[in-house]
Amino acid sequence: MATDLLPRDAPLLRRKGILLALAAVIVLPPLGFALWTAVTLGFAYSKGERAGYMQKLSDKGWICKTWEGELAMQNLPGTSPEIFHFSVRDGAVAKQVQDLEGLKVALIYEQHKGVPSSCFGETEYFVTGVKKIGP
Repeated sequence: MATDLLPRDAPLLRRKGILLALAAVIVLPPLGFALWTAVTLGFAYSKGERAGYMQKLSDKGWICKTWEGELAMQNLPGTSPEIFHFSVRDGAVAKQVQDLEGLKVALIYEQHKGVPSSCFGETEYFVTGVKKIGP
């Protein structure tokens, strides 16, 4: 008798399997993307400070607007500066950084490796604070 139920229920089981597979194909990629984004933005690979002269800060992007900037770091007088590229996610911090353009500052940053989209910033260095150095 159990064998009599199998052929009659086979189309129903097949439809359920197809719907389950379709749901997995539609739901799992966005869920995986959201989980990966949360992990990469939630945990910092490294934290630190970099000192130099603020060169520029601009609001960039067509759809995903991000604050992108450059800090010129100079080790010895007369040497060419190394440029530190960074992103700022917080508008209040971006305003503080913008107010200090052209001055010597220390940027407090977190490095987030593997962020899956440039919508969060074009670099892996996210500035969380800024301090003015000197007069």
